[in-house]
Amino acid sequence: MADPKHPRKFSEEFKRQIVQLYDNGKSPAEIKAEYDIGNSTLHRWARAIHENGSTRAADNRTPEQQRILELEKENKQLKMEVDVLKTAALIFARK
Repeated sequence: MADPKHPRKFSEEFKRQIVQLYDNGKSPAEIKAEYDIGNSTLHRWARAIHENGSTRAADNRTPEQQRILELEKENKQLKMEVDVLKTAALIFARK
């Protein structure tokens, strides 16, 4: 069984091979026994590959979701810059 504190990472190619086994009729129980991959993981991979062609989160985002992530990243950067400027203003105001 996998250590929950250190999750395993699987390549996209491995995920595709596992989903192909599943699609070709191998049962989830057999896949779990042979590769130690849980049912929910297998079903999540299969759904993502069938719906979007990929299991990578970045490939499965809508343009709106991608834009929101970009805006959140920009917002975080701008907040950091404002904090630096506030600190600098306090330092120079004392002199």
